[in-house]
Amino acid sequence: MQLVIISGRSGSGKSIALQALEDIGYYAIDNLPAMLLGSLVDELRDSPAGHSAIAVSVDARNLPHALERFPRLLEELRERGVDCQVIYLTTDARILIERYSATRRRHPLTRGSNMTLKEAIETEHATLSGIRNLADLVIDTSRLSVHDLRGRIADQVASHRADQLTLTVESFGFKGGVPLDADIVFDARCLPNPYWDPRLRSATGRDASIIEFLEQYPLVEAMHSDILNWVERWLPAYRDSHRSYLTVAIGCTGGQHRSVYLAERLAHHLAQQQPDVRLRHRELGIHTPIGHEAESPQAPPTSKES
Repeated sequence: MQLVIISGRSGSGKSIALQALEDIGYYAIDNLPAMLLGSLVDELRDSPAGHSAIAVSVDARNLPHALERFPRLLEELRERGVDCQVIYLTTDARILIERYSATRRRHPLTRGSNMTLKEAIETEHATLSGIRNLADLVIDTSRLSVHDLRGRIADQVASHRADQLTLTVESFGFKGGVPLDADIVFDARCLPNPYWDPRLRSATGRDASIIEFLEQYPLVEAMHSDILNWVERWLPAYRDSHRSYLTVAIGCTGGQHRSVYLAERLAHHLAQQQPDVRLRHRELGIHTPIGHEAESPQAPPTSKES
C-alpha cells in the first residue's frame, strides 16, 4: 500500500496537490487527524475496493499531541510495510501574506484567536517544523502556478518508486532568493558572466553562444568538475540513508546563464549513472526528466541578468 501525506503551510497549495493525486486515482482525504492514519490504513487495506494508493493532508489544525506523536505514527506505519511519502509544501512568508490579502481569506489559525496574519503564519511554521524535518520531499511553491504544482506532484510523487532516489538538479538566480526546497546549494557567481556582453545577454546557458563563451574559461571547467566530483562522492551515502529525494541547486545572479549551463552539464552526466534525474531551471520555467539520450530543447530568450 502507498500512502502519501501532504502537509505544509496554509496557502501553499496542499488542496491542489491532494486534488492532483485524486485525479490520477488516489483515494484522497483532506485534513485528516494524524491519530487516525493507522485506522485509515487498516480500513482501506481490508475494504472490498482494495485501495492501494492513499493521499491525505495533515495540517496545523491537528491537536498538539497528535503532531508531537507524528514521527512515531509514521515509523509504525512503515514497520507495517506501508510505503509512506511525506510531502511538505512551503512558500515564502511574504508571498503567503500577499495571497491571503488578495483573496481576503482567513488563515485557519486566526479563527477564534487574536493572532494577526503574520503571527499565524509564524506559529504554523513552528508547529509543523517536526513534519518538515521528516519530509521526503519539500516543494517550494512560491513561484509555481497551479498547473506547475499539479505537474510536479504527478511527475515526482505519483511516479516515484519506494526503492529509488530521485535526484533533481536545479538552476536559480540569487536575485530571486535561494530555493526553499534545495538540499545542497552551490554558488556560481564568481565565474565570468556573459551578461556583460550585449550580444549574449538575451541568450541562456542552453544556447551554443553561451556554452562557447563559458567553455573558454578554465575556471568554469574547474567548478563543474568540483561540483560533479562532490555529488558523485556523496550521492551513494544519501542513497544508502534511504533518502527518497535530493535536490542539488546551482545559483548565479539571475539564473539565466552560468547556473543553467552548469546544471545542464551536471544533470546529463549524472543521468548516465542515476536512473531518476530531473532537471529544473527555475527562472526559465523548465522542469524535465533527463534520460540517457535526452535532448535539451532550446529555452526562450530572456534579458535578465545572470
